[in-house]
Amino acid sequence: MKPIRIVVADDHAVLREGICALIAQHDDMQIVGEASNGVEALAKIEALAPDIALMDITMPEMDGLEATRQIKLRSPQTRVLILTQHENKEYVLSLLKAGAAGYILKKAGGAELVEAIRAVASTGAFLHPSAARALVDQVSRNGMKSVHLTEREKQVLTLVAEGLTSREIAAKLSISEKTVLAHRDNLMDKLGIHNRAELVRYAIREGYLSP
Repeated sequence: MKPIRIVVADDHAVLREGICALIAQHDDMQIVGEASNGVEALAKIEALAPDIALMDITMPEMDGLEATRQIKLRSPQTRVLILTQHENKEYVLSLLKAGAAGYILKKAGGAELVEAIRAVASTGAFLHPSAARALVDQVSRNGMKSVHLTEREKQVLTLVAEGLTSREIAAKLSISEKTVLAHRDNLMDKLGIHNRAELVRYAIREGYLSP
């Protein structure tokens, strides 16, 4: 299997080098380029066409938001994973609209960063749970559209979008974990969705909020 090809863009050299060292420990990943600002990142991504662009949102010359827009235009096969210290809900929504496939906070651990890279490479989406919760709080109250969901399915969908595990959802709703999984399977069947990441993106897109 070919390794996941990655360009890392961050204007802090120490952090960038640390990320590259972390990624180098994994045989299924390969750093193919580094950049210290948005313009340099865009040029390298356009030239190298990596699988993943791991990119800070706050960079000189061109910020991560504009760089994401340009990457989707010039290297559409590259998936952008934003790595940032900002947990601002407006940032999350703007980045997804610009075409970012994922969002992870710098305070996350190394194992979670590696998981996020793999998730974006395989499923095309990843959101740090706290970022998902912030985004769910931001979107408008449109409710579910087109597909009829039971009240319990709506509750499960919301809690999945907020980043809770099946066990946590079961405890919150006072039902068994097996029942939670059954509801999640029913949701996926009804919505034509195949994994948790797509459920999160659906909830975000439809503006669905926690009761």
